[in-house]
Amino acid sequence: MPNIQSLIEELHSKYQSHTEGSPASYIPELAKANPNHFAIVITTISGEIYKIGDTENTFSLQSTSKPFTYGMVLENFGREFVLSKVGVEPTGEAFNSIVELEKQTHRPYNPMINSGAIAVSSLIKGNNFEDRFKKVMSLFETYVGHSLSIDEHVFESEKKTAHRNRSIAHLLRHFDVIDDKIEESLDLYFKQCSILASTRDLSMMAATLANNGIHPVTKKVAVQEKYVGDMLSLMFTCGMYDSSGEWAYSVGIPAKSGVSGGIFGVIPGKMGIAVFSPPIDDKGHSVRGVEVFKDLSHKLNLSIFRVGNNHVS
Repeated sequence: MPNIQSLIEELHSKYQSHTEGSPASYIPELAKANPNHFAIVITTISGEIYKIGDTENTFSLQSTSKPFTYGMVLENFGREFVLSKVGVEPTGEAFNSIVELEKQTHRPYNPMINSGAIAVSSLIKGNNFEDRFKKVMSLFETYVGHSLSIDEHVFESEKKTAHRNRSIAHLLRHFDVIDDKIEESLDLYFKQCSILASTRDLSMMAATLANNGIHPVTKKVAVQEKYVGDMLSLMFTCGMYDSSGEWAYSVGIPAKSGVSGGIFGVIPGKMGIAVFSPPIDDKGHSVRGVEVFKDLSHKLNLSIFRVGNNHVS
């Protein structure tokens, strides 16, 4: 079995000099990210951590947050109701496509694209906006095991330039997928995307899912075990947007990316993996992150399609 620490050090050295891609610019604040930041962290379900690079630098979660809020509304409302609002089919379209609604039901195709994530945000329970967002923060703090904060600059930047997401939300309201609190649902979504976390945090979140929803260190339940499979299946089929098929072919593990440069993957019953590097490709994925995951999948035999999966105990 390969030595995990040696392997991630090797991969960090291999891809550190890569210059492909650039930080996301459609949210102006994200364009300020240091393109040289690069971190790899693997956390096992027993709480062992292997890390290399800028592992404690924080970044906004962006779309890596989507599976976790989806799990929360599944707990609150159950599968049948949530399925009436958001589907589970991949789209083959970009993550922010406006043509994202099913023709018959007018549901968003899945919760990993922006329309589905906005619909999910509209379902978050609470007496008012502050109460609802407090529950979102509490959820993510349970996953990481400590308190978190918001990047207010990213939030304001995202809100100010969110004309496309605002158009999507109004389309959802037109079809009664969300209620009249359009701006509140959008703000919940933007705040969720603006939560600051480190690569180490993201790896722990992934390891919590790998551990059937139980935090490997605190032992607190972040999500009920019966909904973990729902989250992972959608990450696998939809989490990498219009390159999810390529990801299944070349990597073969449930994963989710975010335009700030984070990608996390889950090896059920084994570990969580997170990579952070701000330069992204035209699909919205960290360029270094994709390459690291491909190599890790091959060298550690992580793909769910490989016989004898896997070499990591």
